[in-house]
Amino acid sequence: MRLGVPARDVPDLVQDVFLIAHRKGGFTDRGRAKPRTWLGSIAFRVAAGHRRRRRPVVGLPEAPIPAGSDPEQEVQARRAAQRVEACLSALDLPHRAVFVLFEIEGLSGAEVAEILEIPAGTVYRRLSNARHRFAEAHARMVAE
Repeated sequence: MRLGVPARDVPDLVQDVFLIAHRKGGFTDRGRAKPRTWLGSIAFRVAAGHRRRRRPVVGLPEAPIPAGSDPEQEVQARRAAQRVEACLSALDLPHRAVFVLFEIEGLSGAEVAEILEIPAGTVYRRLSNARHRFAEAHARMVAE
């Protein structure tokens, strides 16, 4: 969902990822690739293809609201999640993918490079640009 796939489409796309993996013969020691990065690269391409075909409205999972929180805290948490979602939506897919995989999913730069099949230097350049764009968009939204 963080790559811009609507929640309603995620189950179908996950199935597509595993069907593609099965058609490729499953994971049988794909060189240096780990199963996580191999499936991640398939998932990235499936999500990118879906976005190209549909241009969906981006949705992130709802942020969990702590039990017993007051209504003001709930409103603030929902607004913060909406700001993050809007800032991610403003990034183009190549920058968004690097930002999400590195900052949100916690993958290393090398893993992101392997998943996206791009050089590590490109990962770090896109990450730097994405961080800058995200911070600018967030600052504008907070100032409004």
